[in-house]
Amino acid sequence: PILYSYFRSSCSWRVRIALALKGISYDLVPVNLIKDGGQQFSAEFKALNPMQQVPALQIDGITLSQSLAIINYLEETHPNPRLLPQDPKKRAQVRMIADHIASGIQPLQNLSVLKQMGEKKMEWAQHCITSGFQALEQILQHTAGRYCVGDEVSMADLCLVPQVANAERYKVDMRPYPTITRINKALLELEAFKISHPSRQPDTPLELRA
Repeated sequence: PILYSYFRSSCSWRVRIALALKGISYDLVPVNLIKDGGQQFSAEFKALNPMQQVPALQIDGITLSQSLAIINYLEETHPNPRLLPQDPKKRAQVRMIADHIASGIQPLQNLSVLKQMGEKKMEWAQHCITSGFQALEQILQHTAGRYCVGDEVSMADLCLVPQVANAERYKVDMRPYPTITRINKALLELEAFKISHPSRQPDTPLELRA
């Protein structure tokens, strides 16, 4: 497999965690979203992913984009360890939380949106993450065990950790979100989350390396 990724992309990080958890080795091709006006806009990368976004994963003779679609494919082709619970209610809760982050928070504070916000980009990012986290904190109080849904790592957790990193990057006050904070801390102790961390990627700038 070949993963096209950017060290700081939260969507790429989700996929790196999934690959690490499932023990799938891959080659990483960095796509710098800032350098050269954004390498994702090159003709070469557009041919690979017409949406001009990372991640993209070439695997089993196909090219997939969209992090949750990629994770779902990995789940179906490499079922262990399981990232979607067998119980239908828990599985629905995992998908709900993953979608809440992947559709309801992250796209609103994505690089392409923040570029349009000009001087108000920090304020906008904080607003989007805060409103999303207020809802997420409430949801997790009903679903969480050690992790987002019960005591097993799931696709929801793969979305949570990168989004908390975004929140910290945009200086969101995390004190109102004790459940999010507790789960995030527990997940960051796991090896798959450590090795996939933005501070430990081949394209991480020296000053941001762990």
